[in-house]
Amino acid sequence: MTIADGTSQEADMGGLLRVGMVGYGFMGAVHSHAWRTAHRFFDLQLTPQLTALAGRNAAGVAEAAERQGWLSAETDWRRLIERDDIDLIDICTPGDMHSEIAIAALQAGKHVLCEKPLANSVADAAHMAEVARSAAERGVFAMCGFTYRRTPAVTLARRFVQEGRLGDIRHVRAQYLQDWLSDPDAPLTWRLDKQKAGSGALGDIGAHIVDMAQWVTGASVTDVSAMMRTFVTERPVAGERAGLGGTGSSEGPKGPVTVDDAAVFTARFDTGAIGVFEATRMALGRKNALRLEVNGTRGSVAFDFEEQNVLEFYDGSDAADAHGFRRIIVTEPVHPYVGNWWPAGHGIGYEHGFTHQVVDLVSAIAAGEQPRPSFDDALGVQRVLAAVEASAAAGSAVETVLS
Repeated sequence: MTIADGTSQEADMGGLLRVGMVGYGFMGAVHSHAWRTAHRFFDLQLTPQLTALAGRNAAGVAEAAERQGWLSAETDWRRLIERDDIDLIDICTPGDMHSEIAIAALQAGKHVLCEKPLANSVADAAHMAEVARSAAERGVFAMCGFTYRRTPAVTLARRFVQEGRLGDIRHVRAQYLQDWLSDPDAPLTWRLDKQKAGSGALGDIGAHIVDMAQWVTGASVTDVSAMMRTFVTERPVAGERAGLGGTGSSEGPKGPVTVDDAAVFTARFDTGAIGVFEATRMALGRKNALRLEVNGTRGSVAFDFEEQNVLEFYDGSDAADAHGFRRIIVTEPVHPYVGNWWPAGHGIGYEHGFTHQVVDLVSAIAAGEQPRPSFDDALGVQRVLAAVEASAAAGSAVETVLS
């Protein structure tokens, strides 16, 4: 039951955190896994309950609810918000629905987890952040799902920066390389429709490297100079516009691709560091190569998600005969999150970042604290994305509005 100040009675009693989720595709499946798993490996003050799953297709959402462990299903996300047996709304929809659902949920006293990017425009993201700030004053919290922050090696890289092991940051290099759109006959999905997705590679995967670069370094992007390109301008119309990849046909109707296939840009940070960013879904042979390298005056770190249990670290204070990057296998109990999983040397996978996201979110809610990244943090990323689009359109550098 939701009580007058917007929090749930069960949450106050240290019992259940009852979750309603909107969307049951790729992201919905991995979020469901995280909600089911978190309390089984981490000690949480609140136990997540998969209370209700919402989707427009009655048969599809019922089947997904049964398979993924949800107690009930709805065909209208508004029913989740009306129900008094739900404390938190998890939004796993295309970007065009984020703002309406998140604002309605927060105003109804429900906590919110919203997938990235926060919205399809700065205006919508700013409105969401404003509503979230107001809700936080009532003890109702919102968080955006930049899940790669929770990869232990990435969290360790941030710790090294905070401890001063890299000194003053000079360079940031960030890439997110995928190839699932390399085939021109791959079908037209919602991710290729600007009205639904907001942007293409830029928002879908570029948002992750912008957030990661700013979070690891503790610096903010102030201006960018960008190029964007759509290599395949039309694709076969798929029977089902959802998810990644799929098979298409060169025969039959085609529809226009209205988003970017690739985005590249240089950036300046408020600390004086400079950065180079690349996001593409056309890098043939690269499946999920999210890469970050940070160079400072004392040391460097480098990470590639295709070897996600490894962080490379260069210590500039080493003797000359020991210079070189060292491979840190991030599977020791002293590493972030890892102590709750397997014995040392046994790596973890993609899904674990989502479990860590649930752990951090539930822990913050139980403590009455703002979880991070907040909607304000996500708004900062949205402003960078907008500046990239503006720069690419204008063919010149564009400042990022920080606030």
